[in-house]
Amino acid sequence: MSEAIRLLIADDEDLFRGALSALLDLEEDLTVVAEAATSTNAVRLALRHRPDIAVLDLEMPPADGLSAAERIRAELPCRVVLVTRHARPGVLRRALSAGVSGFVPKTTRADRLAEIIREIAAGRRYVDPDIAASALTEDHCPLSGRELEVLRATRTGASVNDIAALVHLAPGTVRNYLSAAMAKTGTSSRHAAAHRAWEEGWI
Repeated sequence: MSEAIRLLIADDEDLFRGALSALLDLEEDLTVVAEAATSTNAVRLALRHRPDIAVLDLEMPPADGLSAAERIRAELPCRVVLVTRHARPGVLRRALSAGVSGFVPKTTRADRLAEIIREIAAGRRYVDPDIAASALTEDHCPLSGRELEVLRATRTGASVNDIAALVHLAPGTVRNYLSAAMAKTGTSSRHAAAHRAWEEGWI
């Protein structure tokens, strides 16, 4: 038999990660060499164990699976599969640009994921059809240029006063733009609005 495909499994949900690792490890040609509960540990363990493929949860803290994927890809000849509950078009585009090889929903059966892993190990890419369809039918951005500007600054962790200085506006004006952006994105905080805009690929 040819050498087994070495896997890193990273997900912050212990039950999901443990079950997925156990099921994939049952496959004769797959072996799980490491498990991680955070994106930081995913990168650290990837560098230590040098897996062939890293299966990463997109929503994993403290950053996210995409950030971990970018760091792993920059350091290793490791292919990456991102697993997610919901994928916005902007995230899919960023993932493909970062060289991610697979994009699958968490509803994917373990035996189907094993097949996808084999395809990716053979050099192919796989994007779930429903995720791909959503990327092709993405919504038009409802935010104005100024609203996008203040949300972009919000993503850096800047305070309202810092954002105001950066974009040369009064703090009250910045708050107004942030409130409008929150209303348009259906979110309850400026950070959530900024994250939604990032997911959609608007910023």
